[in-house]
Amino acid sequence: MEIVILAVVIAVVVVGALVGGLVVGSRGKKRLPPPPPSVPDITAPPAEPHIGEEAETPRDEPRRTIEEVDLPVSGAEPSAPTAVAEPPAPAAPEIEVPEPTAGRLVRLRTRLSRSQNALGKGLLTLLSREHLDEDTWEEIEDTLLTADVGVQPTQELVDRLRERVKVLGTRTPDELRALLREELLQLLVPEFDRSVNTEALEGPGIVMVVGVNGTGKTTTTGKLARVLVADGKNVVLGAADTFRAAAADQLQTWGERVGARTVRGPEGGDPASIAFDSVKEGIEEGADVVLIDTAGRLHTKTGLMDELGKVKRVVEKHAPLDEILLVLDATTGQNGLVQARVFAEVVDITGIVLTKLDGTAKGGIVIAVQRELGVPVKLIGLGEGPDDLAPFEAEAFVDALIGE
Repeated sequence: MEIVILAVVIAVVVVGALVGGLVVGSRGKKRLPPPPPSVPDITAPPAEPHIGEEAETPRDEPRRTIEEVDLPVSGAEPSAPTAVAEPPAPAAPEIEVPEPTAGRLVRLRTRLSRSQNALGKGLLTLLSREHLDEDTWEEIEDTLLTADVGVQPTQELVDRLRERVKVLGTRTPDELRALLREELLQLLVPEFDRSVNTEALEGPGIVMVVGVNGTGKTTTTGKLARVLVADGKNVVLGAADTFRAAAADQLQTWGERVGARTVRGPEGGDPASIAFDSVKEGIEEGADVVLIDTAGRLHTKTGLMDELGKVKRVVEKHAPLDEILLVLDATTGQNGLVQARVFAEVVDITGIVLTKLDGTAKGGIVIAVQRELGVPVKLIGLGEGPDDLAPFEAEAFVDALIGE
């Protein structure tokens, strides 16, 4: 009996324990903490490639070199790579054909007469007076002196005019014009040889151009090159004026217009050395003429004499100079004569170039400078145009002077 009771008690205890565990489990589900989150798998980034190693290709395509990749162009379809175009070479300057020199002064006579005929017309008006008294002859002298004819040539002209008018007696306008033309022409010494000597026995003719800076010396050298090229000459230019800034550039521009080469050196370089090289290259190229532009400093006569003398001596190691042209500004009048005297003491001037002759009524400077130096005026400048440099022709000049 006791054994049965004990078995019943044990069974009750077991059943109670099972029921209590179920109740406790049902309530405990709400209070249990959430399970800890799972740790994600972290994949390390690919290592940067070191120099000399290849980077990984992030896609399943074969790798291409940069030469194989077509870079897109905005607004255009990708195209095959093209070579970079070379910049175009600068175009050569167009070679100009200068105006023929034959009769150039005659063609420019109208322009000359517009500015010069004050002298001629003034003289004709005075000579046409009914009575030529002392006052009239003094006015004629003043007219000639104002035109820069010079004192001695003026006195000679007036004396001859007085004598011939006295012999003629009654004078018609045509007779007076013919008389004045004859006397002016005589003062210009028509027998002078006015050709620019560019002929040499062997090698090119050598011409040196001298004058004060500001007279148009470099421009005249460039225009003279045009005159020579127009006459069929092959010209080499020597830029020996190294004192004035941009003188060589200016001369080279003139030369390029007509196809004449310019020999130049550094600014401030030795003028004699450049003159020497110019003649040397002219000989080697078989040129017809070498034109040498020189500096025109007049700070001291000694410095000028030394420099020009050196240029002359160095050039003559190749060959003697055929022509030394002095450029004078016609508007400077008597100051131009002072310059002429200085240069004549330094080098043997063989010819004169008068520039800016169209800008003044003082055409008598032609007479005065010839008388002063005893050398002819060979060229005259009548304006700013490239072909306004003309060979001097005494008869055409006088005709323009008196308005015939």
